Amino acid sequence: MSALSLAVRDSSTMLRRNLLHARRYPSLTLNLLLTPVVMLLLFVYVFGDVMSAGMGGADRAAYIAYVVPGILMMTVGGTVVGTAVSVSNDMSEGIIARFRTMAIHRPSILVGHVVGSVLQCLMSVLLVGAVAVAIGFRSTDATALEWLAAFGLTALIALALTWIAVGMGLVSPNAEAASNNALPLVVLPLISSAFVPIDAMPGWFQPIAEYQPFTPAIETLRGLLLGTGIGHNGWLAVAWCLGLTVLGYFWSKATFDRDPS
Repeated sequence: MSALSLAVRDSSTMLRRNLLHARRYPSLTLNLLLTPVVMLLLFVYVFGDVMSAGMGGADRAAYIAYVVPGILMMTVGGTVVGTAVSVSNDMSEGIIARFRTMAIHRPSILVGHVVGSVLQCLMSVLLVGAVAVAIGFRSTDATALEWLAAFGLTALIALALTWIAVGMGLVSPNAEAASNNALPLVVLPLISSAFVPIDAMPGWFQPIAEYQPFTPAIETLRGLLLGTGIGHNGWLAVAWCLGLTVLGYFWSKATFDRDPS
């Protein structure tokens, strides 16, 4: 068997293992999925009128259209927290040490976590998107190409954040620490342009919201789904995704190769 065939076979095996874990222990995934759904309902039905009034008098339907792309990105950030916890559990429970003694393609262990997490992220986004449609979200101006681009962007940001989460899981001594270390992936969307435009924020706070990966990703997704202008946000979002993917990959690989446990 060639090296490539071995890598594909072992990566597929590790992917099945991680998907089986997600199916047998769905509580973590459901808890992480529940957060963006609750946030969506809260900001639409509790704060919707107030928030929309502060955006030039827009109605609730307009605010739903505005807030949904941010909630979808928050869903990705929340889902990958489970990846950090899963990787940390594998490291602390000794299964990784067992895998190291077996004749398998070693990077396949991480690849299985990453691919499984990206698939879970996309499924979570679809479920949250279905809730958004049920409460009134519509994307009538998006073309088929824009829908495809939106799906690609979501997959790319999921890949980037997953590699970062894998690195966080590898350096965490236990699942609780991994969950805490990955908390910024949940907090950053809250201080982005997900809920209000950056121009409506205090001047001192605007750079915090603007110069981070979630804001250009949200603005790009919002432009693709609603047919509004994207400007330079598209290139910024892709650059952030590629940069975080490379950083997360080399960080995870170096940590995994160095850790003998």
